[in-house]
Amino acid sequence: MNCSKEAVPKLSRVGVLAGAGALKTNEAAARDLKIPFVPLKVCGPKPDIEGVFRAAMNAQVNGLVIIGHSLINPYRNQIVLAIKNSLPSMFAVAAWVESGGLMSYSPSDTEPFRRVATYADKILKGTKAADLPVEQPTKFEFVINIKTAKQIGLSIPPNVLARADRVIR
Repeated sequence: MNCSKEAVPKLSRVGVLAGAGALKTNEAAARDLKIPFVPLKVCGPKPDIEGVFRAAMNAQVNGLVIIGHSLINPYRNQIVLAIKNSLPSMFAVAAWVESGGLMSYSPSDTEPFRRVATYADKILKGTKAADLPVEQPTKFEFVINIKTAKQIGLSIPPNVLARADRVIR
């Protein structure tokens, strides 16, 4: 969330759209940055996405963090359309930025596939799958969508752009 604060210096109230489990992690990050945190919990088989955005506007959030979740992902286009012209947004998956979101910091999309090939090689050479360690992502990517930044009237500082692994123009 630190890059969000640098890219959006006037960020004063963050809404976090997520399933219940992911809210606690982001609450701690917002508290560390001394930014009021507004949980926007998504639940149920047919989440009320419009209701969540009404709650965000009523809470006067001026930035959103969207954590991908099986309840949220099917509504990606609807969510991006709702915010891409109004609110700075940070995502946990780069695909959302490619769809029009502002920025993401997430594990590399391609690195897990390379790791799968390594695992398959070891298994084919006789290693038992149960003997292979569980791995955490090791490569993360910071992606910024400049086109979206311009649409919401945001100028991304050069020092933030310099840290981006990928800039969508």
